[in-house]
Amino acid sequence: MDIVMDVAELQEFVSREFPQVQHYVVVEDVTKEGCVVRWKVDETNLRPGGSVSGPTMFSVADVAVYLALMSRIGPKALAVTTNCTIDFMRKPAAEADLIGRCTLLKLGKVLVVGDVLIYSDGADKPVARATATYSIPPK
Repeated sequence: MDIVMDVAELQEFVSREFPQVQHYVVVEDVTKEGCVVRWKVDETNLRPGGSVSGPTMFSVADVAVYLALMSRIGPKALAVTTNCTIDFMRKPAAEADLIGRCTLLKLGKVLVVGDVLIYSDGADKPVARATATYSIPPK
């Protein structure tokens, strides 16, 4: 499916519809496969022991699939997550942002499935992998 929202349009959409996370989320790229997002990690994202929290990594995955979907269908804020699984593979660096690279695996009329690899910025190996399914709102 064609790209209908670019990086700037997605970033503006996040700022308008999700002001509670706009200071964390940076849309880095919209690709033919999906999109790339950055989560600006700060002390509120850390758990005891100096690791980025699981809920933060889940948020990266969820946002990456959501924005990849929006880049294909346009600004339909009411699309919702229907399922998400995540595998935590290694400890993320507390001093680095998280990068979520989403690949859309299925883009149907009602459901979308995306796969996200999450990296600590600058690292070669992912810290987590998630698969999420979204429901597209009816027209």
